[in-house]
Amino acid sequence: MLANKLFENTLKKFDIGYWELGSLLPNDIWSKEFYNNLKLDASKVSPSIDFFNNEIIHPEDYDFFQKNYTNYRVNNLNFRQKIRLKDSFSSYLDFICYTAEEAPVNIKSDTKLLFFQKITEFNESSNPFHYQETAVMSSTGSWFVDFKNKKSYWDPEAKKILGYPEDYEPSLNKSHLYYTEDCRQQASNLFLSCCTTGKSFNTEIKMLTQQGDEIWVRSVGKPIHDTNHNIIGIKGVFQNIDEAKKRELTLQKSINIIASQNNRLFNFAHIVSHNLRSHSSNLSLLVQLIESIEDPAEKGELISEVKNIGENLNTTIEHLNEIVTIHTNKKQKRKDILFKDTLQLVTNSIRNIITSGNATITSDFKEFPQVRYIAAYLESIILNLITNAIKYKHPDRDTKIHLKTGITENNKGGYLKISDNGIGIDLDTFGEQIFGMYKTFHNNTDAVGIGLFITKNQIESLNGSIRVESEVGKGTTFTITF
Repeated sequence: MLANKLFENTLKKFDIGYWELGSLLPNDIWSKEFYNNLKLDASKVSPSIDFFNNEIIHPEDYDFFQKNYTNYRVNNLNFRQKIRLKDSFSSYLDFICYTAEEAPVNIKSDTKLLFFQKITEFNESSNPFHYQETAVMSSTGSWFVDFKNKKSYWDPEAKKILGYPEDYEPSLNKSHLYYTEDCRQQASNLFLSCCTTGKSFNTEIKMLTQQGDEIWVRSVGKPIHDTNHNIIGIKGVFQNIDEAKKRELTLQKSINIIASQNNRLFNFAHIVSHNLRSHSSNLSLLVQLIESIEDPAEKGELISEVKNIGENLNTTIEHLNEIVTIHTNKKQKRKDILFKDTLQLVTNSIRNIITSGNATITSDFKEFPQVRYIAAYLESIILNLITNAIKYKHPDRDTKIHLKTGITENNKGGYLKISDNGIGIDLDTFGEQIFGMYKTFHNNTDAVGIGLFITKNQIESLNGSIRVESEVGKGTTFTITF
């Protein structure tokens, strides 16, 4: 018997009758709604497959129903079909007959159930208005892939969502082209898994409209089986979630920016607290020592130390001021800048460093020749990365530095790669610290550990990103995304 009371009440409300299949044929049960819909007298008519076949079902629907009924009763194969049933006044009425698995909600029952739902003016089978309005209001399109006939079908709303005309016939062979390039592998994996293993899917993915615009959709699909359990197709829906998804991504980007800013603020506070306190403590200690010493010569030596501490303190304050300046100057007006012009400007300013380091600098800016940026920032970024490459050259070879630009995979921006053949960085050990303030990874005496920190702050202040790839002994590549 039905264990889902809520669903049983729904059946009564919508006059949906059901047929409960007993373990033995005499034990079958027809619900009250089943009798009422066919105007049968329950005291005179007992549930029977023979009576159903001989007196109720339309002769033209008999064979199809018998196959479905037998396969469900014997092999547990679910089905859904349109069927005509005769009432006690000899009038045939249209019904949808379906198994519990095809019902719109989860039904708990310890026996097999067949449902018979009247087709009325509100039913999608006789009047598509209700279905179409639901699809339009929820921006949901239906699709079907038929493996036997090797065809793909979309309903009108699916075509509308993707910007295709109503008479458009989707191509099965070129179905991958309906997805953005970065999502084609994802789509392929889902469909292959569904058609080979029968695994349903429910995912968010990017598709392309006929005009080439990217839109986010929620795609749901499930396999279709024949009576022998063979998968003969896939059916499903996709819903336009572009606005909601873009709001979600924007929100996530904002959260990431806030987290990054908080992290930088924390680091900044830590540096201010640690470094300035260190300088002030040393200065205070020296002043106490000077006051306690009477020998002029010793006092002179200590006073020279005060001068060193003062210089170090001034350097620290300059570094901190430079970081503050980055985030106050990011609202400067951007302009279109040619990479070749910036590179020429930088190389001219460090000509002696390049010559003394036997460095060769090459470039390829053809694919992405210019960027809209703050000129001073771009100069600083390229300057820092080039001088770092020269500073950390490999002792056994001359320095080679190559700059290359390109378009990002989503075609929404560009990137700059700066590669060298230097000594490299052990990313397994220092990967998480590489852009930290006052972090150094080599034994160079002139290493300060401020350049990469400033570079990263400049890039991120303009909503860009920087990542590093490196192999010890072979070289390093920095990739800046604009």
